[in-house]
Amino acid sequence: MSEPLVAGVDSSTQSCKIVVCEAATGRVVRQARASHPDGTQVSAAAWWTAFESARSGGLLDGVSAIAVGGQQHGMVTLDAAGELVRDAMLWNDTSSAPQAARLIDEFGGPPAWVEAVDLVPVASFTGTKLRWLVDNEPDNAARTETVVLPHDWLTGRILADGNGFEGWTTDRGDASGTAYWSPVTEEYRRDLVRLAFGRDVGLPRVLGPAEAAGRTAAGMLVAAGTGDNAAAALGLAIEPGDVVVSLGTSGAVFAVHDRAVGDVSGAVAGFADATGRHLPLLATLNAARVLVAAAATLDVDLQGLDALAAQAPIGAGGLTLLPFLDGERSPNLPTARGTLAGITRANSTPAHLARAYVEGMLCNLKGCIDALSRNGIHARRVLLIGGAAAAQTVRAAASDIFGVPVLVPEPGEYVALGAARQAAWALSGADTPPDWSVPVAATVEPSDPAAGALAAQRYREVLGATHPGAPVG
Repeated sequence: MSEPLVAGVDSSTQSCKIVVCEAATGRVVRQARASHPDGTQVSAAAWWTAFESARSGGLLDGVSAIAVGGQQHGMVTLDAAGELVRDAMLWNDTSSAPQAARLIDEFGGPPAWVEAVDLVPVASFTGTKLRWLVDNEPDNAARTETVVLPHDWLTGRILADGNGFEGWTTDRGDASGTAYWSPVTEEYRRDLVRLAFGRDVGLPRVLGPAEAAGRTAAGMLVAAGTGDNAAAALGLAIEPGDVVVSLGTSGAVFAVHDRAVGDVSGAVAGFADATGRHLPLLATLNAARVLVAAAATLDVDLQGLDALAAQAPIGAGGLTLLPFLDGERSPNLPTARGTLAGITRANSTPAHLARAYVEGMLCNLKGCIDALSRNGIHARRVLLIGGAAAAQTVRAAASDIFGVPVLVPEPGEYVALGAARQAAWALSGADTPPDWSVPVAATVEPSDPAAGALAAQRYREVLGATHPGAPVG
């Protein structure tokens, strides 16, 4: 009898990626990808088009179970007939920053929000987008009867395509990023929905970690799915002491924890994970895109940027970059722009500038690691993932700046793998997910942690002088 196959979907901002794996081992047997449109507001229909393209050619033949890991926070609005009201507002749409500030005040300030849902609203979160819709598009708000998240919508669409749809579902990991579901009580805060939207609205049923959303007409089990970061944590099989630093276009820093963090500063969002635990997380808008901008500035490709940065010492000769090229979420500075400080004749070289871009990206993420530490979550090691983790200078500088060993897993689609692992878990009916190995490409020990600490300190000083009161850094 052949080994059962499962599939995991990563429906990200940029693309739809599908991996098909052996359920017992996680070995990838085939995979495919299709692009999503660029932008901060995108029709959810484009996600289905990409999914259909990626699964074409029999990719899912013989698959027994599937799960979707999706970009978090996006607001998908549906009318009474279940049709899309407008384009989805994605996590990276920061136009609801004024609404976030007002909601914080209207509910009694950060401590009240942390007590209610273990986070403080920022423009990324779904609840702030609900208020934006009411303020800016009242006709669309009036037509909206149900609000779901990107992974919820694609899960439901997979079931509807096979006539297995029985109502919208989500999971605790993705629901915890809305700012109206509590990872402490594991219930929706309907009062916060009404505060944001002015009335109640239909919301998806929250499934348990190994619970199924349904089956397609062909009998394929569709697992709960989850948000992309919770899926990545499941794909990497992280445990306490592991801190993941993800260097995609944007950045994320997260760890598993056994309880809600209660960070009243608002820096750490107390999300839930996909196993029943918690996933305290900080996200940045600027990560690998900082390196792309640096390469364009210096007229090199990314490999050339890596080689240039390696020619300059750690600390970039005192050149310090605040990498807020597109505003920032951590720290919460949605209208900020980048700052280059400490320029001298000695460090005005392409190599020093390349190094400053690399270290600016990493020092901002170091501030996120420090915020976790202030909440009792200490990094024993860092797992560095994402496209930018391939650069040798990034790996070495990360270990020195973070001050702990850095493990670089083999390149892989860890969000999709985590979703596949969840599908295998739901298929098995076991109490815990299957034990899938995570191969490591490199382990980097700090070579000059004192110089790394000095670079991070200088970064904090520039941040404090440029943006007084910034909560992370």
